[in-house]
Amino acid sequence: MKLTSSKKLLSLLSQMGIYSALDVINHLPRRYETFFYSPVEELRHLEHGQRVVILGKIITPIKAVRFGRISAARFYISSLGMDFAVCAYNRAYLGTSFKEDDLVTISATYDAKRHELSLISIKKGEIDENHRIVPIYSLPADYPNHLFADLVKKSLLSLKGEIYEHIPEIFRRKYRLISREDAYWRCHFPRSKEDVNAGRRVLKYEEALRFTLHNLLIKRQNKALTKGQSVPIDLAKVESFVSSLPYKLTGDQKKACGECIKDMDDRSLMTRLLQGDVGTGKTLVAAVLSYANFTRGCQTAIMAPTESLARQHLDYFSSLLGKTGMNIALLTGSTDRQQRKKILSDLKDGTIDLLIGTHALFGEGVIYPNLGLAIIDEQHKFGVNQRARLLGKGEKADLLLMSATPIPRTLSLTLYGDIDVSTLSEFPFKARKVTTKVVPENLSRAVATLKKTLQRGKQAYVIAPRIEGEGNLGAISLFASLDQDLPGKCVLLHGSMDEGEKLAALSEFKSGERPILVATSIVEVGIDVKSADTMLIFGPTHFSLSSLHQLRGRIGRDGSEAYFYMLISAPTEEEKEKLSVLVNSNDGFEIAEADLRLRGPGTISGTKQSGFPEFAFASIATDLRMFECARQDASYILEHEADPQFAYLLQEARKSSQGISLA
Repeated sequence: MKLTSSKKLLSLLSQMGIYSALDVINHLPRRYETFFYSPVEELRHLEHGQRVVILGKIITPIKAVRFGRISAARFYISSLGMDFAVCAYNRAYLGTSFKEDDLVTISATYDAKRHELSLISIKKGEIDENHRIVPIYSLPADYPNHLFADLVKKSLLSLKGEIYEHIPEIFRRKYRLISREDAYWRCHFPRSKEDVNAGRRVLKYEEALRFTLHNLLIKRQNKALTKGQSVPIDLAKVESFVSSLPYKLTGDQKKACGECIKDMDDRSLMTRLLQGDVGTGKTLVAAVLSYANFTRGCQTAIMAPTESLARQHLDYFSSLLGKTGMNIALLTGSTDRQQRKKILSDLKDGTIDLLIGTHALFGEGVIYPNLGLAIIDEQHKFGVNQRARLLGKGEKADLLLMSATPIPRTLSLTLYGDIDVSTLSEFPFKARKVTTKVVPENLSRAVATLKKTLQRGKQAYVIAPRIEGEGNLGAISLFASLDQDLPGKCVLLHGSMDEGEKLAALSEFKSGERPILVATSIVEVGIDVKSADTMLIFGPTHFSLSSLHQLRGRIGRDGSEAYFYMLISAPTEEEKEKLSVLVNSNDGFEIAEADLRLRGPGTISGTKQSGFPEFAFASIATDLRMFECARQDASYILEHEADPQFAYLLQEARKSSQGISLA
């Protein structure tokens, strides 16, 4: 079917990624405008902000008055024995489109202060009861909604009998799902809210089933990859190493180590996510596993998202593994040519047992003769292609992904069905004592707070959401302001600085030479300054809850009381509710659940690095139960692969998962 003969409309459709009739019908309405007429009793007792739908007659001429760039058209309508004043802003055309005595349907909200209705929309005549729900689409500004609705109808008619059922009959009966073709009609041209729900339910479930089946197939592919003949891990040496550590492992750490070592000793390749709240000891688990890998004669690569975090890991792993005989090296983008040449030579001949670094670990000329374990810290900072390139350096390397952004278990099973998950929720020591408050934004008070911090002999972070920006939202301008009040005490850090500048700034801060670090969220990971006990966040609503919780994890690391202040002016009720989650909880999993509703988890099996996996119809935040059901059904399909009713879905899932295995 030719979508349209208009070159302009074809151009607009291509901007939306729409090239076929199927693309058109898959572009569902973003919302629906309802025109169910308000009952007379409701109209007699209107409240401020209440939305109403009225069928009435225009009883006065429509007159428009302009105030600068704003115009206001006013008129009266009569309905059910009552007269209503109506005001329409910036709609001067109404006077030529409608006239006195016209019968119209209006949708409006009541303004109690002005005793008038603020017009939302107006249509001529009475709306047929079968057309009282109007779909509203996301469209370019110059593509009218009604024209796209016409195209949808044309597309649906052209596809009649060609919209095949992809959901197996067993599940259609189980959940009482309508046909796929009927689902599209009900989504685009509903007669009731029930129609919308029934239609979207089909499309959401199909998408959830495809997604979970795809994930489970990837997991099967990962399990099918084998290492061949390999030397087993020397458990006695690992136990001796753990006993020699200066502190005991928590129950969660012991369990995670056991799960990983079991996977590493298995002939199938390990693909596991280690997730845990800030401070639960993921890096210690990584150290134990690096040593376990060393006992079987294999090399380990640990990739961090920033050079500062990589250097911190070098110090940490060197202190823990220094007496084991392991040769540890660091490779980053700033490693000088001569040193890089030596590292690459030592790595190639097997002299280096543990290589820590950034994305430089999978650069050209980096050769691992015996890579047995790849560990990726803060995995959501890397795309799946970068992870694959690191794994490509070793023929059969086990993979451990680490994340300090915890995700509820039920959700992790749904999203990360293609990998195994280990979770740390216990703290090695007692949980940190961090006082968290939302306070009015005031630079003078902020300076006073920082002075008190310095008087205690402590250090502080001051965080801005952007590098450059107006007022206190830009780190550069904020640094300039604070440097005037606290000369010689502040140092600036942001992502646009080169590595040398970043390292110099961090060195000044860590040494205490400049005890206040003004930065962007670049400090979210990789900085461990024990004497820092204060953090001020400007523009906190520009950050996700998980990011704010991660930032909060930078302070109070010596066990003393710490202070986390979120500075904001005139917050809305929604902003207050969001920030109150942090005020009332230090539990990373609880915060992650709240963040899920607002932003969504990172994705492991896709190429996106943050936000929701890209679903056209379903939502992880609101349809989690549906994804859980779909996961059970996908498992059933894999257990009954020979059943012909599953053939199409399996064929499509195999195509989509081909070559995506993470191991």
